[in-house]
Amino acid sequence: MELALYDPEHGYYASAPRRSGKNGDYYTSVDVSPLFGATIAEQLVEMWRLRGRGDFHLVEAGAGNGRLTRDILDATAARHPHFHRRVRVTLVERSAAARAACADMLAPHAEHLLACSADLPREIDGAIVANELLDALPVTVVQMTEGGLREVAVGERDDALVEHLRPLPDPALESALPGVERGQRLEIGHAACAWIRTAAASLSRGFLLLFDYGYQPSPGFRSAHPDGTLMAYRSHRASGDAWLSDPGGRDITAHVNLDAIRSAAEAGGLQTLGIVDQGSFLMSLGLVDRVDTRDDTRALRQRLSARTLIMPGGLGDTMKAMVFAKSMGVPALRGLQPGRLS
Repeated sequence: MELALYDPEHGYYASAPRRSGKNGDYYTSVDVSPLFGATIAEQLVEMWRLRGRGDFHLVEAGAGNGRLTRDILDATAARHPHFHRRVRVTLVERSAAARAACADMLAPHAEHLLACSADLPREIDGAIVANELLDALPVTVVQMTEGGLREVAVGERDDALVEHLRPLPDPALESALPGVERGQRLEIGHAACAWIRTAAASLSRGFLLLFDYGYQPSPGFRSAHPDGTLMAYRSHRASGDAWLSDPGGRDITAHVNLDAIRSAAEAGGLQTLGIVDQGSFLMSLGLVDRVDTRDDTRALRQRLSARTLIMPGGLGDTMKAMVFAKSMGVPALRGLQPGRLS
């Protein structure tokens, strides 16, 4: 998964500046509407006020070509000029092709851009934001067999990539995963938890705001997803059995274990402020108030895109907003009140 997605020459994300949207392989909330970034901006402004209204370092991780940050800055320039003047931006993106496109994307806000880097900066005083980053980090896949839990590894046969089972790299994993039934698969997101620990260490003061496909582990969830959640996407079609096909040519994702992310964050010194459905988060921040109520085609399209962002059964409840803080106490953030906790 690491090689297929991030190899500097042949990896899926490395070979193009943009992979999402109508002409890509999948949609994100950023593709749906700039309302997503504009509503996140409201939460960032509140965070800035709680932090003391000085210079605010906004770091977007997994930034792609910077469209989410552009939407945030467009909104703050129009509605929150005091915050806009104090915000400084670093975009973090592993793809060199996407990093090369960042300057053009943020050209209207060039004076706010500090850097576009492959790595998180140190001593961040402000906020780290990431949208659909964790689900695209490599996972370990395990399967319960008659002989116990085994790792699903990747091998090669007849010039094709194939799966094979091997002993667990850490035998303690089996006792840490009770209740897995024979034949069931699940993913373990070691890389996502490692990234959370790195982000916690990089944040000297402020907030970590994440959006991703998330779940809480339970027998019911495993029964509903007996083959796990590992999926490959191409041309907006998902497949659970094509993730070894055409390496470098498909997106590969897996849902995020919310309990594991919370534990990693708190072990790294972060305070969990809340984990809520994306729809609840955006509505609490006034997304509905931003929607144009006029009767023209543009307004209708905007209303439909807003609905896509918040409706249950889609992005509204499959996507989770996760908010953590460091050296900020436990403030009652607007985006989390009220909110349907996951």
